Amino acid sequence: MSGAPHPFLEELIAFATPEDSKPDLLAARAQWVLQNGEVFDEDRQLEQRMAGFLEHYVCDRVAPHLGKTPARERYEQSLKEESPERAAAFRTFTETVHGIFEVRRIAQGLVRLRGLFSGITWDVTERRHIVGLEAGDVLEARLLPFAGHIHFSPSYCFHPHEAAAQIKAEAKRQLKEGVADERVFVHDCAQRALKVERYRQIAVEKIYDFAARKIQLPLPRGGEG
Repeated sequence: MSGAPHPFLEELIAFATPEDSKPDLLAARAQWVLQNGEVFDEDRQLEQRMAGFLEHYVCDRVAPHLGKTPARERYEQSLKEESPERAAAFRTFTETVHGIFEVRRIAQGLVRLRGLFSGITWDVTERRHIVGLEAGDVLEARLLPFAGHIHFSPSYCFHPHEAAAQIKAEAKRQLKEGVADERVFVHDCAQRALKVERYRQIAVEKIYDFAARKIQLPLPRGGEG
């Protein structure tokens, strides 16, 4: 099977979000907001963040009514009812890699990443030119293994160029001290990325100062930081 996995991801999201799933969807989103920060209509990151939540909902979160992730449920269903090709496509979403990465190289049709916590190198197939992305940058991403290639999912969280060295240094410190928890670190950085957009008068380096106590900045509309 060739092409990109995104149409199958859209199918999976539709499968996982029928009308009667709304209460569970809202509960999951409330928890996700607590971890990653609230996004509002005026935020430039709104579309990416909502895509990230839906990917988390279908790929990572165990659905209470299923006892497994929606991705696992859809894959098992496809094994019983559909072609091997479609089953292989849905298996993709049970094997995703979500984390924080350093960009090591950008070439025609390829972005090479290194996991800040795993140290694993990934060559991601990417035909588009991602505006503003440079070697040395840091981003949060979900990687999709599909048809012999690795692809980006639709959601990203780009961190400012100015913060890359601080993020890499903090990940290294946590690994050295044995206190590393990549998921918690991803959430922490995601909240800082929102604050960079909202508080342009504050230096990026201050917002990403991991050595300081967590910066408590009031979010718009009375939200919590």
